[in-house]
Amino acid sequence: MEQKVGSVGINWINLDEHLMRWLQEDIGRGDQTTLGLADMGNQLGQGYWLAKASGVICGLPVAQRVFAILTDVNGASAEPTEFELCIAEGEWVEAGTTLARIGGSLATLLMRERVALNLAMHMSGIATATRQYVDEIADLPAQLVDTRKTTPGLRVLEKYATRIGGATNHRMGLDDGVMIKDNHIAAAGGIAQAIAGIRSRMPYPLTVEVETENLEQVQSALNHGADIIMLDNMAPAMMVEAVQIIRQQGPKVKIEGSGNVTLGTIRAIAMTGVDYISSSAPITRSSWLDLSMRIKS
Repeated sequence: MEQKVGSVGINWINLDEHLMRWLQEDIGRGDQTTLGLADMGNQLGQGYWLAKASGVICGLPVAQRVFAILTDVNGASAEPTEFELCIAEGEWVEAGTTLARIGGSLATLLMRERVALNLAMHMSGIATATRQYVDEIADLPAQLVDTRKTTPGLRVLEKYATRIGGATNHRMGLDDGVMIKDNHIAAAGGIAQAIAGIRSRMPYPLTVEVETENLEQVQSALNHGADIIMLDNMAPAMMVEAVQIIRQQGPKVKIEGSGNVTLGTIRAIAMTGVDYISSSAPITRSSWLDLSMRIKS
């Protein structure tokens, strides 16, 4: 089963393995507090999820899955739970909004609460930050794209969150496209050698993107047939000139702006005429969005 959102899907078969490990990490040899309460394993209860801060909510289907996995984890009840969503995934909410209602074994609710909340808070923080960046350039044609600067093991969820926030996904991994960066260029002996060597071996129909830092490299990338040219850490004036050169000589070549992308700079970068702006900031600089679960007494 795979839930699709944009170009990123959640493959539950793969994700379930991670969720089980994360539950095991938290529960360990058993939740001593919950297991110490008499008859907790047989008692049913109800609760709700609450937003304690304003932002874009992301990760509710993942949280729902944490409670839905029926495999027992060191004393965690295998009884099914009900997780009713009260808002849409990707919706902006204000503090105090009820996000979901949950019911089932109290042992399951209490033992799995933290893993579910941690994931949803992290993903909602990324989606909220992404929305802020996207809103800065909403009236311009440039699209915000994410990067491979992700937390190991969480890439699919973090890129899912940027998509929920309104960004477009860049490469999921090194096998997803060719990007010739500065170290590749140095290792190959130049842009021409790097493109020629890779094109002779790469599978069809991958595209070739080249990272450039000056106009000389831009021209070399154009001369040797790059499909996408990244303008990395260029001053605005140089970026404008680079865009003009590429549009004149390679009108089908896509242009990506990158480097020092912040809420204060993203609009100026977009106004140079680039097609894409890549930034790790919505993932690497975002704060968790405060959410909580409350059990009804």
